[in-house]
Amino acid sequence: MGKLDGKVAIVTGGGRGLGRAYARHLAGLGAKVAVSDLDLKSYAEFEAEAAAMTGDSTVDEIRNGGGEAMGFEFDVGDRDAMFAMAADVKKAWGRIDVLVANAGGGRGKPMETTATLVPLDLLELVTRMNFFGTVHSCSAVAPTMIEQKSGKIVTVASYAGSVAGAGGGYAHYGANKAAIAHYTRYLAQELGPHNINANCIAPGVIATARIVKLVGGGPGGNRGAEDIALKRYGTVEDCAKVIEFLTTDLSDYVTGALIPIDGGWNKAG
Repeated sequence: MGKLDGKVAIVTGGGRGLGRAYARHLAGLGAKVAVSDLDLKSYAEFEAEAAAMTGDSTVDEIRNGGGEAMGFEFDVGDRDAMFAMAADVKKAWGRIDVLVANAGGGRGKPMETTATLVPLDLLELVTRMNFFGTVHSCSAVAPTMIEQKSGKIVTVASYAGSVAGAGGGYAHYGANKAAIAHYTRYLAQELGPHNINANCIAPGVIATARIVKLVGGGPGGNRGAEDIALKRYGTVEDCAKVIEFLTTDLSDYVTGALIPIDGGWNKAG
């Protein structure tokens, strides 16, 4: 028996990288998993991601492994589309037990995205992808979870939401991730009386294909890892294990928490 047998999970931003790992891990625990992304084949952008795929999409990988999954392509910044997905999932599977609001990311270069210089279009785009997308996702699943009197919500912040990098670059991204963390504290207060847990994770440098391309290295012996207590970058499995904790009965008395997954990173980069 899997820890999530009979449960239904939604993972946004599940086409590649961390979202793909979360979706596959939840399916391995027995959950039926609905995966959303702007493009369910977004892995094709990175050679290493494409090489790791065992199906045409995360959805296909889960099905190939004997699990149940469905896929949706849309922008989580579109509130109506997110609510439509939640309605479709409930109609198909009768419930929603888990949300991992993973969709998001940054855009632009560090020196063009400082606190006073970030272009308005990039500020609006990154806010839509991260903060608005998270709010829409949580708002879409909340009514079903309240009706069930149960649910587990995990939002995704970042190390950048707690520590401002030297030089002030990527301010729009870090500020949005800080907003997500604090939004989750409010979410926990609202939904706690309905037996719904809401927690936030804050990954550090995780060696997805995108991050490896950006900063170099891999899970071991990485440039810059001297600032990390464990002396390595994280893996997607490191994060997926924390997702398991936060979406199963292991965390029944944990809510409103911000959990860093950064290997003990102790310095602004």
